[in-house]
Amino acid sequence: MRAEYSAGREVPAQGSVFAYGAAAGLLADRLFGDPRRGHPVAAFGRAAGAVERVLWRDHRGWGALHAVVCAGGTAGAAALVARGVRDRGAASVALTAAVTWTVLGGTSLGREARAVGGALAAGDVEVARERLPRLCGRDPEALDEGQIARAVVESVAENTSDAVVGALVWGALGGVPGLVAFRAVNTLDAMVGHRSPRLLRFGWASARLDDVAGWPGARLTAVLAAVAGGAPARALEAVRRDAGRHPSPNAGPVEAAFAGALGVRLGGTLAYGGRVEHRPVLNGGGRPVEVADIERAVRLSHRVGVLALGVCVGGRLLAGHLLGRRGR
Repeated sequence: MRAEYSAGREVPAQGSVFAYGAAAGLLADRLFGDPRRGHPVAAFGRAAGAVERVLWRDHRGWGALHAVVCAGGTAGAAALVARGVRDRGAASVALTAAVTWTVLGGTSLGREARAVGGALAAGDVEVARERLPRLCGRDPEALDEGQIARAVVESVAENTSDAVVGALVWGALGGVPGLVAFRAVNTLDAMVGHRSPRLLRFGWASARLDDVAGWPGARLTAVLAAVAGGAPARALEAVRRDAGRHPSPNAGPVEAAFAGALGVRLGGTLAYGGRVEHRPVLNGGGRPVEVADIERAVRLSHRVGVLALGVCVGGRLLAGHLLGRRGR
């Protein structure tokens, strides 16, 4: 591992630390999936829920305070831990690997998607409906086989950005604190960022913060999906034409890219929590989603994750090299 020198001390190069640690963390996610017990993200969710019960007011300012306390406090704690092992290369790599494994969710995403796809392939739509809420918040009862398959593909696309690429991007930018902060913000959005009457104002800050944090990862995901999907021109055209029509600034590019890459049509009418939404169609020239497309989407998601690791590691190493040259 290349070393840097600061005030007479030899310290490991942080680009190399991220490279080794992120690669090990992604490998751990592929081999083991999410930690079975004591998942730190679940612990964060419980703590954030406790803070919410104390701070909740039907007011944007109190919601912003909630986001700062939960996400800022967690990122600050991560920064202190990372600083404590900064001078020890092996410990710093191990910490980066452990945190990367914790915040990534690509393997669990693929497992859940395949479980729904397997139920549909076996003709058991009821089991598929029971498992669908593990992937997304849609009302499954009124969905037929094709609509469930479409929901799974859309969820795989969106969560490839949220659960894999976005985390790697912020890890490259901010190391361990960046990884932790991104996952904290994403978790807060899932907890309080939806448009229920109780959370419309309180969750506004968390939702907007998640939009900002997810912006770079979503664009990188869209580009990599186009590259890895085998039909780059079609995927990029779908993004150019349709992404801006989606109500989410980050889900739009990602879902459009997956739709174009897979040659399917996404979007349309759906229901969340009893609320019906009529979303624009993405890649309208594509065919309807079939059950077999779930497996294709999962494989595309895995390829995008590997490419994202390469891009983020390469970008971090290049930035470190350029900054090192400027400092000479």
